[in-house]
Amino acid sequence: MRHLFEPLIRHPLAVLSLTLLWLLLQGSLAPAQILLGSILAWAITTASSRLWSGWRRPRRLSLQLLARYLWRVAVDVVIANLRIAALILTPSRQPRPAFVELPLALQEPFALYLLATTITLSPGSLSADLSDDRRVLLLHLLDAPDPAAAAAECAQIKARYERLLLEIFS
Repeated sequence: MRHLFEPLIRHPLAVLSLTLLWLLLQGSLAPAQILLGSILAWAITTASSRLWSGWRRPRRLSLQLLARYLWRVAVDVVIANLRIAALILTPSRQPRPAFVELPLALQEPFALYLLATTITLSPGSLSADLSDDRRVLLLHLLDAPDPAAAAAECAQIKARYERLLLEIFS
């Protein structure tokens, strides 16, 4: 029986984040969706737990930090959707996509996973690759008209997400 609940004990944040992601994708808080999301999160975490050998628990995980992170993600997703809608609805403005490198201070694998997932969830940006030394994340930005705009986007990612993840995982 202990083996059955091991993913919940060893990786509760992974199970929680995958469950929340399922609920966001479904757009429902129905009990059946919560149960299904929890089962899927448990199964995914169980299947991938062998790959998490170097994972450490967050040092400062509090409900306040988690709520602040999730609030930032939610607000930024809404803002990004509005920016993408404005870009699409303005026929004279063509998006100028670009690949940019984001230097990272994060080293914890799960924190890197959260950062890359957060970036990908936000419309208009996508995590494309992580360097072998885990020091640089390659991003695809839908609209980066010039290097200054790309640098501003990278600075915003570092300030809004990476700094908080560093606080949680350092």
